Amino acid sequence: MSELSLTSWMRALMDYVRSGAPDLTNRQMALLMMVYLTPGPHTVRGLARKLGVSKPVVTRALNTLGGLGYLRRERDQDDRRNIFIVQTSDGADFLEGFRRHFRNEEPSNGSASRSAEHGRELVTH
Repeated sequence: MSELSLTSWMRALMDYVRSGAPDLTNRQMALLMMVYLTPGPHTVRGLARKLGVSKPVVTRALNTLGGLGYLRRERDQDDRRNIFIVQTSDGADFLEGFRRHFRNEEPSNGSASRSAEHGRELVTH
């Protein structure tokens, strides 16, 4: 990683800390980004495997992220035993704000709200 990239990352984190947004742990942020940036469906078991942590660790992080409204659990309609972790509009808005911090951009006029289905586009633009 270049010094410029590290400097950009440092500035984004400093802006994020100053923003008053909830202070997420690295684990929570990684989990949130995985759900928004990788194809689903996402389950606790699958997320735990990808992160290399236990299912209870993922569950605790999901409880926090769910409480903030950034992710939610949704029962699989085909197999009611399965629970998927899905995106929300609030989570997409949070990541859009973080993306702006990283790129040092000002918020656009109007609402930054996007539908949860557009979360990936928000973060990768």
